[in-house]
Amino acid sequence: MRVLTDVVAVDREFDYAVPTAWRRDGRAARLVEGTMVRVTLHNRRVGGWVTAVDPTGEPRQLLPLAKLVGAGPPAEVLDLAGWAATRWAGRRATFYGTASPPRVVESLPRHGVSPVPQAGSAGVLPVPQAGSAGVDPAGLWEEAFERAVSVVRIPPAGDRGPLLAAALRRGDVLLVVPQVAEATRLAGWVRRRGGAAALLPEDWARAAAGGVAVGTRGAVFGPMPRLGAVVVLDEHDEALVAEDSPTWSAREVAVERARRAGVPCVLVSPLPTLEAQELASGDVLSVPRHTEREGWPSLEVVDQRDPEVARRGLLSETLVARLRSGSRAVCVLNRKGRARLLACAACGDLVVCDACGAASAEGAAGGLDCPRCGERRPRVCSGCGATRLKTLRPGVAKLRDELEVLLGEQVTEISGRTRPAAEPELPASRVVIGTEAALHRTAGADVVAFLDFDQELSATRYRANEQALALLARAARLVGPRSGGGRILVQTRQPDHPVLQAAGAADPELLGSRDRALRGQLGFPPFGALAEIAGAAAETFMDRLGRPLGLDIAELGENRWVVRAADRDRLLDALAAVERPPGRLRLAIDPLRF
Repeated sequence: MRVLTDVVAVDREFDYAVPTAWRRDGRAARLVEGTMVRVTLHNRRVGGWVTAVDPTGEPRQLLPLAKLVGAGPPAEVLDLAGWAATRWAGRRATFYGTASPPRVVESLPRHGVSPVPQAGSAGVLPVPQAGSAGVDPAGLWEEAFERAVSVVRIPPAGDRGPLLAAALRRGDVLLVVPQVAEATRLAGWVRRRGGAAALLPEDWARAAAGGVAVGTRGAVFGPMPRLGAVVVLDEHDEALVAEDSPTWSAREVAVERARRAGVPCVLVSPLPTLEAQELASGDVLSVPRHTEREGWPSLEVVDQRDPEVARRGLLSETLVARLRSGSRAVCVLNRKGRARLLACAACGDLVVCDACGAASAEGAAGGLDCPRCGERRPRVCSGCGATRLKTLRPGVAKLRDELEVLLGEQVTEISGRTRPAAEPELPASRVVIGTEAALHRTAGADVVAFLDFDQELSATRYRANEQALALLARAARLVGPRSGGGRILVQTRQPDHPVLQAAGAADPELLGSRDRALRGQLGFPPFGALAEIAGAAAETFMDRLGRPLGLDIAELGENRWVVRAADRDRLLDALAAVERPPGRLRLAIDPLRF
């Protein structure tokens, strides 16, 4: 038996013998490609996967397999995981682990005939919101499954139920979504209509028996013996891309898996990414313009260039009026803490750390904390000794206190996307303020206000425009369509920015065409490839890489480099040829936050 171990740093296979006792008691018959075993490697027990049942090679004395663990990824999924390891310059063991069941699976259930769920009405799966936009003719949804790869644009408050009903008519379907809550809801929807639905990764064995499989990013590697179609919802969502190295994308793995299986893949989003459009077999499919406009809420822009508005800071008169109207409101500001940038009210100097020069922030205890080196000092200006400081960039905690005074009621602060088990349930307050995590942890709202949207619009990341529009789309899903009174309020000094024009017109293509030209000119993905290399071992890795032809290499800082190439294969081949040094190394291909 040939085995790949789960030791990530050792990306090679080893041969092992099948114990004689296994042949007598039947365990040997259970050994197939993907079976999970334990073996001895360098005098210690490690896990692994069988990659070849009867490998050819020179006869020699082999160590026996130590333990049969259980069923693992099928052979076609192992091949897909190997492709992903090459595509994102990762290790096979990482992807094999993602594709494996979370618990031991002794044996797989028999493949049964999966009942097709009854769609019922067109709005079988409304998006959780204040209301849904109109339903489109069924022909559009059927057309999406006639192509190899389709990109379908459905507005944030639109009804995706008809599309999903069309997907389920294809048989066993793999549904990939960004969030666990949505996966749970989808699985329940299928089961209530008589379908067999497996929620991955918990129901890994059930998925292997056939039916509909639903899950988040890792579900794209789930066992699907009779795959009929693959659907990725909200393909633009960053949760579908791994944050840690390797930075793989479930969207691209889904497209590759569907291609190998010869089945359609449908990518759904209110704002299709350029990457998705490049993967598509044709133009983007979309609902009629009147339906799309109705699926976006009203957009109200507060111009912070107005001196009267600027004088009020982030708590503008328009914002306060909206909050006092009695509506459920979510205020978003991607700055934690109390004050992220301070200046002396007497001399005007910025308040910086005496030790490292970074901007000091207001600490919880009333002093000044350095976010870079951790230095703490009293709330005093180092230049003139004055104690009165003014806030140039307030954080969420400070604004919460100010809002409670202005509104005379409790305001809830949210700064984490998921609620830890030890954290109590959030109080039922009408107004919520927080980072963008508030958009994920709030069930619904009448208005969502972005207090300082310029930090999103002016970000230096090459995907900044796309990411800013994604925030507006997420807010749109909370407040619902404009016919239901849904409203988004944006405070900015760039009221004519293309992102706001696209959101105001409910036409993401206005931004997409502009970004396509810009990224193409600059050679950013998907029109070029880049790799971010960082970590303690990065310098040694870069020394070994050298300066191959066709690669553009730049040092970004201490132990951090970027390597760019017009051709992705050339970049990946050059990186794969380098022997990885020991030590911490982050190798991110086409990272989102660059």
